[in-house]
Amino acid sequence: MDGDTFVTEEGFILNTFGYEHPEDRVLAFLKYIPAKYKELFNVEMLERTWKFGENQLFRAEKLYTAKNYQTFIEAFRKNFQDYLYYDSFRNKELITAPLDRIRQVFVPKDRLVWLENLPKRDKLQQMAIDLVHLISKESNVPLKDLGMHGSIALGMHAPESDIDFVVYGTENFRLVEDAIARLVNAGQLSYIVGNRIEAARKFQGRYQGKIFMYNATKKPEQVKENFGAYRYIPLDPVRFQATVIDDTETMYRPSIYKINSFKPLDDQSELDLDQIPSQVVSNIGLYRNVARCGSEIKVAGKLERVESTSSNEVFYQVVVGTATSEEEYIWPII
Repeated sequence: MDGDTFVTEEGFILNTFGYEHPEDRVLAFLKYIPAKYKELFNVEMLERTWKFGENQLFRAEKLYTAKNYQTFIEAFRKNFQDYLYYDSFRNKELITAPLDRIRQVFVPKDRLVWLENLPKRDKLQQMAIDLVHLISKESNVPLKDLGMHGSIALGMHAPESDIDFVVYGTENFRLVEDAIARLVNAGQLSYIVGNRIEAARKFQGRYQGKIFMYNATKKPEQVKENFGAYRYIPLDPVRFQATVIDDTETMYRPSIYKINSFKPLDDQSELDLDQIPSQVVSNIGLYRNVARCGSEIKVAGKLERVESTSSNEVFYQVVVGTATSEEEYIWPII
């Protein structure tokens, strides 16, 4: 499931991306790089390091830029070709975690259970448990529908680490969202709002001085996607404004915004009537949950023609996060 974490034979740590995968591998993005392979990846690294078992790990300063993604692909191509996969349905090369290279899997809901059952927890682990219990009580979302993510889940946190938790299911996510708003109003939590995206998402805050963040993962019964069900044909870059008409999958990754009222923002974005997109899909986690039903958004991305591989169904969508341009975004109009 999206957000599950894998440790591979070589010591790379990757996070699952999305919910549809080839049979022998999982679509993923690279998060941590073992020290012995650091020089193979020509990107700026954070000064801080992590330790998993005996391995020292580094992380790219910017994980989700198009330039860094292409740099990662080139590094894997030269040194670890098994991690690359040519997706014929998207006509592009992707980073993956081959199933036969995976040695450990960390599922957020299971890691919360692990954390609950630890006979002795450190201060940050205890704070994470206290926060999740507070959220569960205020939202009426059971603990079984919550999970622990990030460095705490992998047991490689430091005192300065953040608390990163997961909510399973659309309805549960909205309940947690509302509960956090009430706890902020009551002074038990506070939001971190440094820019327009953070103000729209309200996904990050402070609990007893510690930064926390949360995201959503689908429940198994909500996963309808099958790998290879559609073929995606990239067309032209577009910039436009639209109205969100369905926000039931905007909190996931990829996030899906159903739209109407398409208004081009430049002459190059003028489209034939049969090419008007019905949805915006973001592969970039930053743009999850930035707008609700009825809200206006400004979008820059790549127009795609989507064709069913089993029927005559055809529709158009705009993708944000194609790893081909840094100028792709979803901006809420507040």
